[in-house]
Formats: sequence, C-alpha cells, structure tokens
Amino acid sequence: MTSHSGNPDDLLYTPSHEWLRRDHARPGEATIGITDFAQDQLGDVVYVDLPATGTTVEAGESCGEIESTKTVAELYAPVGGEVVAINDELTDAPELVNESPYGEGWLIRLRLADGADLANLLDAAGYQAQLEAE
Repeated sequence: MTSHSGNPDDLLYTPSHEWLRRDHARPGEATIGITDFAQDQLGDVVYVDLPATGTTVEAGESCGEIESTKTVAELYAPVGGEVVAINDELTDAPELVNESPYGEGWLIRLRLADGADLANLLDAAGYQAQLEAE
C-alpha cells in the first residue's frame, strides 16, 4: 500500500480532515478517524468526546469533539450511519490520536446508512491536492 505524503491510499478522506476505512471483515461498516494533518494541527490531544454506541449520525454533521492543549475541534461524520463502536482506549489514552491517527487512534466505527454516499469523499491523491492548495 503506497501513500500520498503519509495519507494511506486505502482510505477515503473529507475536506474537514477525517478519514474513513471500509471494513472488509464487517461488510457495511467503516472505521472513522482524523488525519495525520489534523492531529498535527491540533497538537497534543488530551480528551475526546465521542457519540454513544447506537447514535445515528448524518454525513457532514458534528458527531463529537477532540480537545487538545491548543483548541477544541469538531469531529464531522464523513457519511451517515449508526455508531456501532467507539474507541474506548481513548478515554485513558487520548494521545493515541496523535501517536497513531490511522491505527490505534481511530475514533468510531459506523454501520453505514443505506445509500451512504462514499463518492463525495476524496481519495488520497485528492486529499493531498487539497492540503497543498490550503
């Protein structure tokens, strides 16, 4: 798996710096997190406020907050769906978002809504192009 400047090619991205990984072991589900760029801009993450399991989220709507030593940032849902899991490890170790944004620092897992529109998301090359244009 190659990457575009550190952004894994197997992920989809939002303009607001979230990523989505389709879960091939659980068809119809996806894992969501924030990009390496986002965690770098935030600085040291000290707290995450994630939606409860069972919560329905809508694409583009705020579904949580990430608090760092610098600021509080909204987490936006890349697609609509139902929250089926949250990363409980972040309660005691929010720094995982900084240390492993594409791995152990994942935030939520969604069961995708019927017709969840993944076509609105960016591939790694498109996301990198957006970063370079900012």
